[in-house]
Amino acid sequence: MRTTLFILSGALIGAGALVAAGATSPRQVATSPAPSGASNANLGNNIRAYLMANPEVLVDAMAELERKQDSQRENTAQKAIKENQAELLRDPATPIAGNPAGDVTIVEFSDYQCPYCKKAHSAVKSTLAADSKVKLVYKDLPILGEASKIAAVAALASIKQGKHDAFHDALMTNTAKLDADRIFEIAASVGLDLPQLKKDMEDPKIKETIDRNMALAQELGVRGTPAFVIGGQFVPGAVDADALKKLIADARKGA
Repeated sequence: MRTTLFILSGALIGAGALVAAGATSPRQVATSPAPSGASNANLGNNIRAYLMANPEVLVDAMAELERKQDSQRENTAQKAIKENQAELLRDPATPIAGNPAGDVTIVEFSDYQCPYCKKAHSAVKSTLAADSKVKLVYKDLPILGEASKIAAVAALASIKQGKHDAFHDALMTNTAKLDADRIFEIAASVGLDLPQLKKDMEDPKIKETIDRNMALAQELGVRGTPAFVIGGQFVPGAVDADALKKLIADARKGA
């Protein structure tokens, strides 16, 4: 069975007070004065004093809020994955690596200026080298400025010269600050024809591809790069080789 791996404050505290003053007639209730400013101030002071004396209440509330937010994000991602299978797996404009017929597919959202993407790149690269049954789908998500956009467009344009894998690897392993000049230096270093590359970068279909990636990432709830999802479970952030290996194994088991 083929399994698909898609490798992406505040606290609410309720305070209630119930004051019982014995049996009261409807008229007495209706004419009871509203709490005074002093009463409100006293209530606020009492709540503050309680929280200062029991700060673990705030910690528990924050933890519960985070748990609910994580659950909501996971539900959003699972729904988006089910509804966007074609764009995740079969977008013809999206570059791929590894085994095109692999039994596990990793879809990765990344930015060429993201340091965490560079860390994840090493893990993804070693995983592909060690496992010949894995397919990788690249989703460029240039969110870190103009240099990120230029690099993403250039990387997608390099597909026409059959140099995407080499160019992608060189961009991800680059340690210098990226700008247009540096991007084209890297392109030349992997054998790309620069005049042809610059011409291909003008293809409006490349921008359309990136726009689709952006829209897809938004639906999935991607909040940063890199982002991975495995079998419907959204996994944001960088992952190491051991974590990837386990995720792939779980995917094959249908976990």
